[in-house]
Amino acid sequence: MMSTKAFTLVPAVEREQLMGDRERVSLECVECCGRNLYLGTSDCFVYHFLLEEKTLPTGTATFTATRQLHRHLGFKKAVNELRAASALSRLLVLCDGCISLVHMLSLEPVPSGARIKGAAAFALNENPVSGDPFCVEVCIISVKRRTIQVFLVYEDRVQIVREVSTPEQPLAVAVDGHFLCLALSTQYIILNYSTGASQDLFPYCSEEKRPIVKRIGRQEFLLAGPGGLGMFATVAGISQRAPVHWSENVIGAAVCFPYVIALDDEFITVHSMLDQQQKQTLPFKEGHILQDFEGRVIVATNKGVYILVPRPLEEQVQGLLASHRVEEALVLAKGARRNIPKEKFQVMYRRVLQQAGFIQFAQLQFLEAKELFRSGQLDVRELISLYPFLLPTSSSFTRSHPPLHEYADLNQLTQGDQEKVTRCKRFLMSYLNEVRSTEMANGYKEDVDTALLKLYAEADHDSLLDLLVTENFCLLTDSAAWLEKHKKYFALGLLYHYNKQDAAAVQLWVNIVNGDVQDATRSDLYEYVVDFLTYSLDPDLVWTYADWVLQKSQEVGVQVFTKRPLDDQQGSFNPDDIITCLKKYPRALVKYLEHLVMDRRLQGIKQTAPFWRRPKSYGPYFSKMIREPFIFSHRF
Repeated sequence: MMSTKAFTLVPAVEREQLMGDRERVSLECVECCGRNLYLGTSDCFVYHFLLEEKTLPTGTATFTATRQLHRHLGFKKAVNELRAASALSRLLVLCDGCISLVHMLSLEPVPSGARIKGAAAFALNENPVSGDPFCVEVCIISVKRRTIQVFLVYEDRVQIVREVSTPEQPLAVAVDGHFLCLALSTQYIILNYSTGASQDLFPYCSEEKRPIVKRIGRQEFLLAGPGGLGMFATVAGISQRAPVHWSENVIGAAVCFPYVIALDDEFITVHSMLDQQQKQTLPFKEGHILQDFEGRVIVATNKGVYILVPRPLEEQVQGLLASHRVEEALVLAKGARRNIPKEKFQVMYRRVLQQAGFIQFAQLQFLEAKELFRSGQLDVRELISLYPFLLPTSSSFTRSHPPLHEYADLNQLTQGDQEKVTRCKRFLMSYLNEVRSTEMANGYKEDVDTALLKLYAEADHDSLLDLLVTENFCLLTDSAAWLEKHKKYFALGLLYHYNKQDAAAVQLWVNIVNGDVQDATRSDLYEYVVDFLTYSLDPDLVWTYADWVLQKSQEVGVQVFTKRPLDDQQGSFNPDDIITCLKKYPRALVKYLEHLVMDRRLQGIKQTAPFWRRPKSYGPYFSKMIREPFIFSHRF
């Protein structure tokens, strides 16, 4: 799949600017240092241009190259290589087997005439070991057979520091610290020029293929391997990345993280270093130079220079997400951390995770979506807001802008498929239950718990009651209306109770028992109400419903008095008041008097006189029980 647009090819130097009407002159090498562009030609000229980059209102980049100077080097051969040493304000120029030093701005040779003779090719050490800031380290392939030389180059002099023999004739070199990566006649090797130790990498045939050796990072190189493979190798001789698949006739390579770019006779191809997949192909005929300079990638033909302008990584990631290529987007976004400041990266990456989560969610890949939501620290209200009417009417939530997804609501996402809607609701129930007690719900627990209550009620889920009898943040107004809509009257009573509205709760349960409203949640709801009143701390509430519970069942209803905690019985529920209430309910009265005699005695309460001799109001009942216990207990 190659629909990623990672780069745009933009012209920088046209043929007329470089050669005019000199048909036989060709461009041989390129160097770029900041805004300074240097070109070497086949007729021994060096040209200096200043590059100016502009971005059009459409977002397209353009380059203007203004020629500063050009100078003939005094030879009849082509300029083979150019390398800038900006710390020294010097340009190293390889021509006719000699490396000359010229000033970067004037292109004048250094007065001392310092040069390195007998060089077939050279490379700068971008990880120098000398420790001297006033020089650069240069490694050359010597015209002497099977020889590598290492020089220190200063502003006006050069100094050889090492000469190393190689097992075969070297054809290309890259250097990192003490390590040389060499393309020999039949193989690639790693050579430590300090110790002389070498490590074979893999074979190749130089007669069939042009070698490519490129340093791409600290102690890591990119090589053109057999079978059209772009191979990665470390100085330890191992590969920490899978190879990329090039064409058989690649002639140049460059790196612009996270991409490896290759040039062949007809195309520029772009592969990801993160997943090794080919991402882009650009037609480009007659190209023969491809190099990268501090993140700027330049490609050239014999007649002109072009710049591969990278599309911002964030735009690339968004393009992949728009195509629902989630894995590629995540790999690319994660790989961007080395190019983006930490805080900016974290914000960007969290958003990408959230977007990817919604893509997986829309595809009903709930496990993957959940992990992405959690990793991306999604404001769970973004998810809840997809479900119509789940967020409380009082919620202040507004969706992220730009939006994290393309869906108005769940109905659009599922296209009205009720089976999919049900699956999405089951997922949200599970997800909200998991996150409600975590930091992800901090600051909006009311929205989370209210949404969860609505889902439970709509699905007739057993967890609805568990939610309401434990600590929760369900908003009363929204939740009550929803429970009533779905005829969850018992649960509504629990909600009232949790919100300290016990009178409303009991009245609702009474209505259920009386058959005024229908709710079969509890078949023992009458007994539940009796138990609830028994332990209620509101005496007015108990007295209000005492007649009701007794009318339903004297034997059960009297428990609101007989099973009440002892402390209550000596306060708002003294025996005189209770017996007065129970006069209309003789079986309940007997139960209560038995409770006074037996249960209290068993509780070891010390009395100054027998119960029946103390309160005048119920003494006769005790006397009657003592004289005619059998008759009393069965006469009613």
